[in-house]
Amino acid sequence: MALTSDEASRFAELLKGHADDLSRRWVEVVTSSLRGRLSHAELERQIGDLQRAFITALDGGAAGLDADSAAELRGLLGDLSATRARQGFTANETAVSVFALKDIVLGILGTNGSDGAATLSDYVAFSAFVDQAALHTFDSFVRVREELIADQAEQLLELSTPVVKLWEGVVAVPLVGTLDSARAQVVMERLLQTLVDTGSPYAIIDITGVPAVDTQVAQHVLKTVVAARLMGAECIISGIRPQIAQTIVALGIEFGDIATKASLADALRHVIRLNAPGKGR
Repeated sequence: MALTSDEASRFAELLKGHADDLSRRWVEVVTSSLRGRLSHAELERQIGDLQRAFITALDGGAAGLDADSAAELRGLLGDLSATRARQGFTANETAVSVFALKDIVLGILGTNGSDGAATLSDYVAFSAFVDQAALHTFDSFVRVREELIADQAEQLLELSTPVVKLWEGVVAVPLVGTLDSARAQVVMERLLQTLVDTGSPYAIIDITGVPAVDTQVAQHVLKTVVAARLMGAECIISGIRPQIAQTIVALGIEFGDIATKASLADALRHVIRLNAPGKGR
């Protein structure tokens, strides 16, 4: 239900005429819903900005939140959502901060002695406008939270695939957990970049922390080995436990001429032997 220009104007006057009382009640309601996790001064600032933006939108005759006069209000709601998402509030707590305006306005209408079908119709239209604002807040909150989760997932992915220097000319990638396509790509990129940065001729891919090796995991490892060889580095796969070895044989996975060792220590000893005087590559 859209607001008519007359309804918008009447509610703008109502909000302006009871500005102080409305602001005080709004802050009290939101403070209770947030359980004191936001400073009073910060909450007063947020509510004051929203209150002025609602008045500006209604003064401009906004029939809905998509009106030109509601542009400032949309911007403030988006900023509020982004701030609350980063501060760890829930979408519900954020949306309630806007929904609360309906109850407060209803209370003010009651104290004015306003009644009748016309007042009810006005209030229903105004409630729909506030609902649009709250839903915009909710959508903005979800979008920002999804972006935060995606960024955190990417950071965790990078942290879970470290490339460490074990010895002069030897780097290692200790893999822990499931190796899927996305993580395999990160492993390959980080390993190749480290090979370029260090000029290391050997790389050890340690799968001790990988709970199970299936065909997909093996293919990811083999692709990483091939990529490293194209960069001029030889790879050794370590962490081949008895159970893993049995699985590899049962699946018919072939590692070809790639050196495999039972432990990271064995792999490092193998590389040191290769580098011993008279051995070389």
